[in-house]
This record gives sequence, C-alpha cells and structure tokens, in this order.
Amino acid sequence: MTMTRTAFAVMATLTAPALAAPAAPAAQPWGDAALAPARRVALLLPQMTRAEKLRLVFGYFATDFPPKQFKAPAEARLGSAGYVPGIPRLGIPPQWQSDAGIGVASQGAAPRKRERTALPSNLAIAASWDIALARTGGAMIGAEARASGFNVLLAGGVNLTREPRNGRNFEYGGEDPLLAGSIVAGQIAGIQSNHIVSTIKHYAVNDQETDRNAGNAVIDRAAARMSDLLAFQFAIERANPGSVMCAYNRVNGPFACENPWLLGEVLRRDWQWPGYVMSDWGATHSTKPAVDAGLDQESGYPFDDAPYYGAKLQAALADGSVDEGQLDRMVGHILYAMFDHGLFDHPITAAPLDLPDAMLAAHARVTADTAAQTMVLLRNEQALLPLSPATRSIVVIGGHADKGVLAGGGSSLVYPKGGNAVPGIAPTAWPGPVMYYPSSPLEAIRRQAPGARVTFVDGTDAKAAAEQARGADVAIVFATQWAGEGMDVSLTLPDNQDALIRSVAAANPKTVVVLESGGAVLTPWRDQIGALLAAWYPGTAGGAAIADVLFGRTNPSGHLPITFPDRLDQLPRPGEPKAGDVTYSEGAAIGYKWFDRQRQTPAYAFGHGLSYTSFAYDGLSVANDAAGVTARFRVRNTGARAGKAVAQVYVAGAGWEAPKRLGGFAIAMLAPAAATTLSVPLDPRLFATFDEGARQWRIAAGRYQVMLGGSSDVPAQTVQVTLAARTLPAGWHPPR
Repeated sequence: MTMTRTAFAVMATLTAPALAAPAAPAAQPWGDAALAPARRVALLLPQMTRAEKLRLVFGYFATDFPPKQFKAPAEARLGSAGYVPGIPRLGIPPQWQSDAGIGVASQGAAPRKRERTALPSNLAIAASWDIALARTGGAMIGAEARASGFNVLLAGGVNLTREPRNGRNFEYGGEDPLLAGSIVAGQIAGIQSNHIVSTIKHYAVNDQETDRNAGNAVIDRAAARMSDLLAFQFAIERANPGSVMCAYNRVNGPFACENPWLLGEVLRRDWQWPGYVMSDWGATHSTKPAVDAGLDQESGYPFDDAPYYGAKLQAALADGSVDEGQLDRMVGHILYAMFDHGLFDHPITAAPLDLPDAMLAAHARVTADTAAQTMVLLRNEQALLPLSPATRSIVVIGGHADKGVLAGGGSSLVYPKGGNAVPGIAPTAWPGPVMYYPSSPLEAIRRQAPGARVTFVDGTDAKAAAEQARGADVAIVFATQWAGEGMDVSLTLPDNQDALIRSVAAANPKTVVVLESGGAVLTPWRDQIGALLAAWYPGTAGGAAIADVLFGRTNPSGHLPITFPDRLDQLPRPGEPKAGDVTYSEGAAIGYKWFDRQRQTPAYAFGHGLSYTSFAYDGLSVANDAAGVTARFRVRNTGARAGKAVAQVYVAGAGWEAPKRLGGFAIAMLAPAAATTLSVPLDPRLFATFDEGARQWRIAAGRYQVMLGGSSDVPAQTVQVTLAARTLPAGWHPPR
C-alpha cells in the first residue's frame, strides 16, 4: 500500500470515533508530576477514545518517501526518522523521533540537513571502557536532540559483535555482554537525562546485515540468554530505556517483532520491563500475531507492507480478534514511558534547523575529548609514538587525511557543520553518502609540529608513496574502511591498502598506521610497521583528536572491545555471511570466548591496549559475603607519564561456554608513580549458566578463578574463590 498526504488524512478519518469524544475533564490529574508513572497512566487511559488509543500505536516516517508515494505528516520534523501524533485535548505530546546512534541524524532524502555534532562510533565509545564518558556523550546527544525538537531518540545499539563483518558493528558496543551493556547503559542514561526517551536496539540477535529483513538467527535459547540477551538485560536494568526496538530478523523462526519468546516471555515476564516496544522501520509483518506477542507500536510507516496497526488493527478490534484490553496494554506501555521520562512535564517548545554556534562549539570539545579517549594503541615498537613536536619531516599518506575523517553510513549518519569534506564517493545514495567529516588530520599534524616539513600523498600509487616515505623521519598511513547499514563488509582493507602499507613500511620502518574502520580488519602487515592506532570512526572532531594522540597531548587509554582475528579461518563461520537460516553453533562463545575455547591466537586480543606509560596490577583479593563477590586490587602507574588504566577482571569456571568471562572492570587515572586500590563487584550471573526450562541462573558449588590484568590474554594475577550452589530467577538484578 502507498500513502499520500491525502491518504494520511483518510486514515485519521477511519479511526475517528463513532460517537462524539467525551469532553475534556475540568482538571487533568494525570498531569501531576508527583504521581508515579503507573498511577498517571491509570488516570489518563480511561479518558481516551479508541481512536485516540489507535493514534499512539501507529507511527509514520517523518520524511517524504517517493518510492511509495508517501508524503510525511505536516507536523513531523523535517527530514527526520519518525512521528507519532499527539492528543492535545488530553495533553499527550507528539512523539518526534530521530536516529541518534552517534548524534542527531538527518535522513539522506531530507531537502535540508541538520548540521549537528557526531561522537565517535559506539564501538569506539566501548573501546574507552568508560561508563562516565559514555554518559557524557549521551547527554550531549540528548541536549542537541531536545534543542532540535526531538523527544524520542532511536539510540542505544547493544547488539554483540557476533559476526565481525556486520556492517553495523560500528553502531554497537562490542563482543562482550557486560562491557556492551554497561557502556550502552551509560549512553542511554545520558540521553534520557534530557527528558527524552531512548530506544535500545535491535532486539534481538540482529548480528548481520545480509538478509536482514528475513534471515533467521538459529540459537540455543540458554546460550542467547548468556550472550546477546544478557547485553540487553544489563543495559535495560541499569538505564531503564523508555523503549525497546525489535529487530528485522527472525529468531528461531518467528520475526523478532512478533516473537512471543523474545517479547512476551523474556522482556515482559522475566525482566518485568515496563516501557514500550516499537518496531524497526519496516519490521512489522502482521496485526494479531504482533499484538499477541507484545509489539506496542508499529513505527516508520510506510516501510511495512501494510498499515498493520492502522486500519487493519481497527478492523481486528471490530471483529474481536484483538480485544480492547490488548490495545489498552499497548497504549499503557507507551504512556508509561512518556510519563517516566518527562515527555509530559518537559514539553518540546522549538524545532530549529540550526543550533547556536556556542552550543556546537562546546559540543565539539566534548566529541574531541571523547575521541581521544577511545583510540586504541595496538602496536608501538621502540616507542615510536608519541611523536616529538621537533620531528623534522613527516609524510602523511592516504585516507583523505588532507580533508577529514571517515564516518559510518546508514540511518545513524550525522551531517556535520561544513558539510562533507570529500563529496562524491560512491555510494552517494543509501546507505551513503560516504561521509568525511571536515576535521583534517593533516592540518592538525601540521599544527602539532610547526617546524616540520609535512607532505601529503594520496596513496593511490604505492610506489610513489614509498618513495616519499623513504627519506622522512616518520610515515603515517591512514587506512580506511567504510561500512554502513544494509551491508556486510570484508575484513580485508579495500583498494589495495594492504599493499600500500607494505610498500611504505619496506621503505621506512618508522611507519605508523592510523586505522579508521567500523570494526576489526585483518592486519597481515602489522609486524612490518612501527605503530598501529585504531582510531575507529572518530566523529566530527576526529582529526584533531588523532593528532593529539600521535603527539602525546593525549595518552591513549582505549582497549579493544572486540577481537582482531589473525585469519578468517579462525572465525566460527569463515565464509561470507549468508541468507536464510544462520546457525550460531558457537552459542554464547562470542569473540574472545570463541578464541579461548578453540585455543586460537588472534592478531590482537579483546581488552588489549597500549599506553605511553605502564601499569602494574597486584594485591588481588576476593571477598564473598552477604553483599556478593567483590574483587579488590591495586593499580600502579609504573611509567613516567600520567595515564588511564583499564583494569579488567575475568572469571573462570567449569562447564561454561568458554574458559573465562569478563566479570568486571574499572578505570583509574594515575599520575606517574601513583597507585590506587579499586573494588569491583562481580555480578553473580557471570558465574552462572542459564537453565531455560527452569528460567533460572544456576551457580554450581565449587571453586572459581578470578583473574586480574590489563587485557584478556595476559592475566597479571589469579586467585580462587569458593562459591556455594545458588539459583537466581531469570530477571534477577543487583539493587538499583
């Protein structure tokens, strides 16, 4: 079905009440912000007509979509992702929805783009292992969203990096459920501090883009509970997102948006989550099965094949196949989230296309600081980095480093102040355009080394680049790999960049590679270069941040949130991602857990990250008492520079999916020779396996190992702890 602006009006007419709406009450007691959200829902819901309830469960795309002859509602925010009409007589505000994975996005078809601030990719934020940093970034996104006229953000991607070639990995939080859930929870909490609903996504097991609209993720349910679903569980219980976005794919047969196990059993029954489930744009496939399973809001019409929650839901209510109580439940979930997160009490009052320069300048500083803290120094032979400001000659090669830094493509794309630094690279349409943010690493390097001769070579001719590099004090190769929504990628760098790096490194052993990518890539040249810096997609101030790290103004403190494989044959599925059924036989053994189980040595291990200083970890002890299991240890800065340590605690037990799991982590900023003692609580679920039949976490009695270090592959100290047998209900969580 297609929809024009006239059809939009016709649909509104179809859902009009048969009788006149009741008069507005003299007072609106649900407007009392002192009341609990559930009480406010109970007061408001009986005042709504059926037509008004139907209005809240059906969302529209907010941008014209000519392929389906769709005109966006006039009240929608220009060029944005979604719109749900409000109900003025009851004080129910509209829902103005924007994509916002790394900042306030604009749709590619928008006639005018919002120029906003982009953080580094979510995967980069996860590489910081810094929950407070994630929260600060989320608060920045939320502030720009509110100032732009949005109150619902499609942000909070927590899908695990199960398939390292997934084109959307840059939007997510890495391969470990504790790290991903914790970081994304920080981002969501920051966004929602602005009285905005944040939507955690894509629920669930949405781990590749190939055949994303129909592919079937086949996975043991208990294994899913200990991996993909555990990441969601951690984030939901820690941040209380107002909405969950169900995914495109199928999970063990049914579509995610009409999956009774995912929506009804796990999310509602076991986790007791009170918010609302919205569909991804085009992920609704039915009316009654979706309603019965627990989908509350069809979003982004006309991307679905039909208006399942429009005229079709009205018909289902009329013939009794869907009952009024189900509609009340759906609307109640939506209203609860809107009350809980302040959409009633802090209404949006303006929607400018341009934001004040002062706000954008302040936020540029936020994203620059964030980017510098997310970069991971993977290799640094003979302390090649940091570079000295007195360096005499530097050749910068490739990656359009003279113009800007790369961004990921798709719905999360933020359009920057100043526009695309390198326009015209294909694809220029969805999931493009390929975007380079106008923050030039070359110019930033020149500012850091004002006395040096800094030369740029575009890298298209490997021989010419090598000749330029041969006589330089240092060569810096910028290697890039673009990724985006709706596509999966190769782990091999495109455009013969491997050959370029080898050629430059052969000419100059003091070669630094700066990698701008959406995730892991193969690095067959790593032993031939002097240094390797993973800069990810570093955001709208990324060029300056890269230079700050290269020259030591910022001491790199990032640690890998994913494993960099050495070869494709190390992966659970070495072949390219395929359509149809994808069987995840590795179960919960994702990433480093798979490598440990298979006794494979990766190129760079999960948790790995170097610094311009060094740290020692010792004094590990483990307390097991009524408060739970807590690891306590000391971290010392044993080098000559101030730096941030990322202390990682792993736990090991028998009968698990892998030899060890990340059990906890903490960060500490330390001056030279300084030390601190840290205490890290270890979630009991990370000592357990899940019993799907009993819907319980089960901890077996016995001895467990607790390991401390700065990476998953090099523990500095190990102690044992003895635990009694214990069971926990499926929805257990620590006290909030």
